[in-house]
Amino acid sequence: MYRVLYRKWRPQVFGDVVGQPHITRTLSAEVRENRLAHAYLFTGSRGTGKTTCAKILSKAVNCLHPVNGDPCNECEICRGIDRGSVLDVVEIDAASNRGIDDIRQLRDESNFTPAQAKYRVYIIDEVHMLTIEAFNALLKTLEEPPEHVKFILATTEVHKLPSTILSRCQRFDFRRIEPRVIADRLLYVAKEEGAKLREDAAMLIARVADGGMRDALSLLDSCMSVADEITTEVVSACAGLMGRDYIYALVRAVAAGDAAKCLTLLDELHNASCDTERLLGELTNQFRNFLIIKTVRRPEELIVCTADELITLKELAALFTDEHILYALNVLAKTTETVKRTTSRRIEAEMALIRICSPETDTDVSALNARIAALEAALASVQAGGTVPAKAAPVKEAPAPAKPAPAPVIPAPAPVSPAPQPVKPAPAPVKEAPALAEPFAGFGQESAAGGYASLFSAEEEDDEPIAVFDDAPPQEEDDPFAGFGEAPEDVPEEAPPQEEDDPFAGFTDDGVPVSGKDENFDFDAFMRENTPKAAKPAPAAPAPRPAPAQAEAPAGNGPVNRREWAGVIVELERVCRPLTGQLAGSSARVAGDALIVRLADEKIKLFFNESLALQQLSPIVQQRLGKLYNIKFE
Repeated sequence: MYRVLYRKWRPQVFGDVVGQPHITRTLSAEVRENRLAHAYLFTGSRGTGKTTCAKILSKAVNCLHPVNGDPCNECEICRGIDRGSVLDVVEIDAASNRGIDDIRQLRDESNFTPAQAKYRVYIIDEVHMLTIEAFNALLKTLEEPPEHVKFILATTEVHKLPSTILSRCQRFDFRRIEPRVIADRLLYVAKEEGAKLREDAAMLIARVADGGMRDALSLLDSCMSVADEITTEVVSACAGLMGRDYIYALVRAVAAGDAAKCLTLLDELHNASCDTERLLGELTNQFRNFLIIKTVRRPEELIVCTADELITLKELAALFTDEHILYALNVLAKTTETVKRTTSRRIEAEMALIRICSPETDTDVSALNARIAALEAALASVQAGGTVPAKAAPVKEAPAPAKPAPAPVIPAPAPVSPAPQPVKPAPAPVKEAPALAEPFAGFGQESAAGGYASLFSAEEEDDEPIAVFDDAPPQEEDDPFAGFGEAPEDVPEEAPPQEEDDPFAGFTDDGVPVSGKDENFDFDAFMRENTPKAAKPAPAAPAPRPAPAQAEAPAGNGPVNRREWAGVIVELERVCRPLTGQLAGSSARVAGDALIVRLADEKIKLFFNESLALQQLSPIVQQRLGKLYNIKFE
């Protein structure tokens, strides 16, 4: 019956195990000196010899005639272990026997002494698959097993083991086997099998095996079934790889930024049943070789290839910058991980090739670095040549000067729009003039009770706030200057007659006459002449009301009491009645040494004689409020 090569050529002694001398020497010495541990842990990647060394060790500790730490493979025990007839050596697959019940059964069986061999050996493969409960059940037995029990644990994922298990075992880490060592072993096996294996084909198999001897022997077995003479073409066909010409053509297309050619080559490889994951792996390996060539002085020590391939790799590496190589490796690594989890592998590979060809389509940092490196390289080449390349002539920038030409046309009509603006404010004074008569309503003549003084005399003893000046009572007559004496004689006769309900008609907001007929009107003289001369002795006369004489000045900043301010207005009536009408509805507040008077309407200030108001109001304020203030109007 035919046996596959990796089983037929499984090492039988420690000396046949290749690529792990640090482990085989230690195990052989322990067997030879009888310094055996009760538990061993073998960890490493697949196909590196973990299970093989476990079987060799199980035979060596039970061999009746050991040879220098190795089993003799001739005695009954060695042969029985190879045939599987010795029940004292138990190999357990933890992937399928991972429960606590399986470990309990193992723990119960370990109490029995061996039936044939010297030791009862338990080989637990893929031990990381055990459950937490199973590990806990195994702890005590693993820590203090019976004298006749040995445990050998093997795993590819040692990080999944509990620390309590790791601390109870003697650990051995199996390394990946170097490609050169694998190739030599393949050449030996092929020679013994009568097959012709070329050295470059053996190296290709070793690279595909990725450090695993079992994978390499399995691929060699497939190649021997295809052809008697094994070449790189045969290996590529059996492994699902493309030839070197395809990979080199793909790399050159990437260097040229020709994404279309890359997609065409990928389509050809896909139709040839090339595995996408292997293709990405080959591309990753090629860019890794480029990076080593551009970084290491002697790249042949780190790259597995022939001398001719090294020359080709150096030529291809010169086409890329370091940043572009790193960007390509980054994209390929991400795509390789994505391909394992998706069904659209071809689409992922196409996207990766497009991104590598055109870094500007990617916003990754490595893509930006690649683009900057390309610009620096182009600038360096321009500086070295001393001339600007022909393509640098900006074809698209030629019509640029024509664009500013229509710019002056746009602001041209702008001066037309503000032209009619001065026409709009012209009627404004006419519309607002009638409203100016409202603040003076109610202050043109005395009341029937004897003037404004009567308004306050009746309310001296009342504490309620006075609202007389907030809402002026409507007056029966519309003439605001009635009772102020005869009209001045110097008023020009040409002045147009005023309407009864609009005493300030004919004037603008600034007090300027609208028509030329009123240009000689003097408003200040009009106010002086209408001020009664006999009103001066009024302050000397004893006031019938003692309360205002006792008024105190405001204690600090803030509004003046409305009753006190009303008394000021009443006193002002005796001195200058027109000012009383203009200050109707006003209020006052103290701010330090200043008395700020707020007029009832801002439009009053247009006709307000501030100098006359200060002259007449200051002594009254000092008398009523007990302090000389700096009066201001707002």
